[in-house]
Amino acid sequence: MNSFGKRFVFTTFGESHGKALGCIVDGVPAGLNIDEAFIQNELDRRKPGQNEFATARKEEDKVEILSGVFEGKSTGTPIAMIIFNTNQKSKDYTNIKDIFRPGHADFTYFHKYGIRDYRGGGRSSARETAARVAAGAIAKIMLKELEIEVQSGVLAIDGIWSEKIDFNFAKKSEIYTLDADVEDRQKDAILSAKNSHDSVGGVVFVKIKNAPIGLGEPIYYKLDALLADAMMSINAAKGVEIGDGISASNVLGSQNNDPIRKDGFLSNHSGGVLGGISNGEDIDVKVYFKPTPSIFQTQQSVDIHNNEVECSLKGRHDPCVAIRGSIVAEAMASLVVADMLLLNMGRNMKNLRKMYVPSMS
Repeated sequence: MNSFGKRFVFTTFGESHGKALGCIVDGVPAGLNIDEAFIQNELDRRKPGQNEFATARKEEDKVEILSGVFEGKSTGTPIAMIIFNTNQKSKDYTNIKDIFRPGHADFTYFHKYGIRDYRGGGRSSARETAARVAAGAIAKIMLKELEIEVQSGVLAIDGIWSEKIDFNFAKKSEIYTLDADVEDRQKDAILSAKNSHDSVGGVVFVKIKNAPIGLGEPIYYKLDALLADAMMSINAAKGVEIGDGISASNVLGSQNNDPIRKDGFLSNHSGGVLGGISNGEDIDVKVYFKPTPSIFQTQQSVDIHNNEVECSLKGRHDPCVAIRGSIVAEAMASLVVADMLLLNMGRNMKNLRKMYVPSMS
């Protein structure tokens, strides 16, 4: 499936070495001011080739809006956006066109579909996430009008954890780290792996601020469940935690419960979600990324005929996918919240009366 959401729905298309990538965003309320410069800035945060900590592939990722916007405002019809690929080097993959790269989706895509695009993984490439960031930018524009903010940053790289959470610093950091005190150590870990023709994993932290109480559709479309779904759909994501996550299994209920007073909750172990519904506190999400599977070491594999072979990669790859993955996680969180906001509007008569019979509200 290439679509996500129920009311605020986006569909992406395109491959890593195809002509273009893009998305169609449906369900955007009419009259939203569409800031094209903001959309481009979001893509610039994710684009490759910016420094030595990312892939050397140079893509400008210039986005073009094809429909759904008139005189700077959304029309209520689908917003289509396209991003043309300009720096493919498909010849880098000719030596492995019949070989399954370890750690990649080559093996499963081929056995599922009977055919695969070997040039950078085709549809399974993280290049697809550029289209998600474009869609997420539309969602963020809507959230801004509702004073909801989604932030992200890198919490850990190669087991080196941030002690401080500073989203403003993350915006300036080359690796989007949340802690200036560990940035150099994290950078050294990335470059050490890169120089050894290897890669490292990392952890991303996403915070959603000012989300109202009531977002989430139990039982099978809970807010935390959809956030986990969204994050696990990102390439190389292998685990998601909401609030205290796994560590909550190691404490007593008296330690994990968040006491409530008339002014709100006294702690936030739940990560802002109870029973699959937002409770008005910050929504905290951690996303765990595996090391980039594209490494420049000889590895054992098989080919499409099941012959045992050795696999040696060429090409340009991120030594730590979590860095740019943080921007994608932020976009996906924004899309989830936008969808939940629209779903929540008609869930009780008070909301309906407020919209259709203002005199009764």
